[in-house]
Amino acid sequence: MPVLRHARLVLPDGVVENGWLCTEGERISALGGPAQLPPPGPDGTQHDLSGHYVVPGFVDMHVHGGGGGAFSSGRIEEARNAVAFHLSHGTTTIMASTVTGALSDLERYVAELAELVEDDVLAGIHLEGPFIARSRCGAHDPNLLRDPEPEVVQRLVKAGRGSVKMVTLAPELEHGLEATGLLADCGVIAALGHTDATYAEANHAIAHGARVATHVFNAMRPVHHREPGPVTAALEQEEVFVEVVNDGMHVHPSVVSLVFAAAGARRVALITDAMEAAGSADGRYPLGPLTVEVSDGAVRVAGTDTLAGSTLTMDNALRNTVLSVGIPIEQAAISAALTPARALGIDDRVGSLEAGKYADLVVLDEDLRVVAVMRRGRWVHGMGVTAYAPAVTL
Repeated sequence: MPVLRHARLVLPDGVVENGWLCTEGERISALGGPAQLPPPGPDGTQHDLSGHYVVPGFVDMHVHGGGGGAFSSGRIEEARNAVAFHLSHGTTTIMASTVTGALSDLERYVAELAELVEDDVLAGIHLEGPFIARSRCGAHDPNLLRDPEPEVVQRLVKAGRGSVKMVTLAPELEHGLEATGLLADCGVIAALGHTDATYAEANHAIAHGARVATHVFNAMRPVHHREPGPVTAALEQEEVFVEVVNDGMHVHPSVVSLVFAAAGARRVALITDAMEAAGSADGRYPLGPLTVEVSDGAVRVAGTDTLAGSTLTMDNALRNTVLSVGIPIEQAAISAALTPARALGIDDRVGSLEAGKYADLVVLDEDLRVVAVMRRGRWVHGMGVTAYAPAVTL
């Protein structure tokens, strides 16, 4: 029963100074503050985390790759590399996002990624495209877009053997509302995204079961004082979770602050939308069937000014939220872990430091930089704190 001592435990309702946390097997067994004493560990393993924060392992519900690997490559080893890269940055729960491709390719990718879901490497699969608006396609090949005909949607969901957890679509497309209701009935999250929907159309989709706004503000009809659009509809509705790419490029910090003020941390989900170049050098990379260029960390469709995912990691998203936006760390941690876990329906297992939940946690220094990462009760990354096991190969 390893014990972490003298830590700054970041809980949903605040930071416990000089706190402690015990793990047993894959789970957190107990935690508390200085007024309580932790149970003695039979193996005597203790870690003194003085001056360090302990936050819940991050939950990234929208990520395309990283560390030189892409989830839409059709190569499982690349997917494992992407997971391992983001794990080293504190993401202990990850949803694999695909990009628009030929239907046969998407079926194959989904079927292959389902194996990693079944092995508990991935939490699920997110289909971003092909059911999106041509006018808001962003870094998706417009020639491969299509309406969300129910039989096509069902075909892709079926290919995932229960692993497809979210589908982004534009509800204004033909069959859009029907597909939204179909997904909701199947227990799959319908997400509003890459959409030119009006305020009324977005509200109709929410009434049909849409529960997530994909990277809010990005690839959406913008807010106008006479046509509020999908952003306003999503922010107004308490049942909708809003994704935010907080890398300083996708959304201005003042707008991120506005989103938190409007929706609150328990509805704002920090995401990376990262692609395979995350953690790699600037240059040209594939993104599905397209080519993108990375310069100073910004990703754009080659030869254009169109943003194409990011090179963000969840630890940087948390740090930006605290340091650049001014959100308290306990609120930022909610948006980096508990809110996306709630959106995915897995908050009974992950998303907060709580006895009985998985021992998924991240140790951060005073500058909010990753020192160590634990997943399922095992140290998988870390320097500077003693007694770490070797990095886990996923």
